[in-house]
Amino acid sequence: MARDYGLTFELGAELRSLYTERLKIDLSRFNGDQSWELPIPATCVIDTDGTVVYASVHPDYTQRPEPSEILQAIP
Repeated sequence: MARDYGLTFELGAELRSLYTERLKIDLSRFNGDQSWELPIPATCVIDTDGTVVYASVHPDYTQRPEPSEILQAIP
């Protein structure tokens, strides 16, 4: 789904090396393909008619909207 909405980023060579050698993380196993992509954290509220009424996207996973902000967006 993240790919469908353009919410992924590709890890560069330096991060690939960190993931495989130091962290021992095999992204191909998790992704189910040979991509070196990770999702960008995103929060969306979608109305019953399919309209996106709230969206928050930030590449820094520590930057998330407050729950109260999300709740206010619910129609």
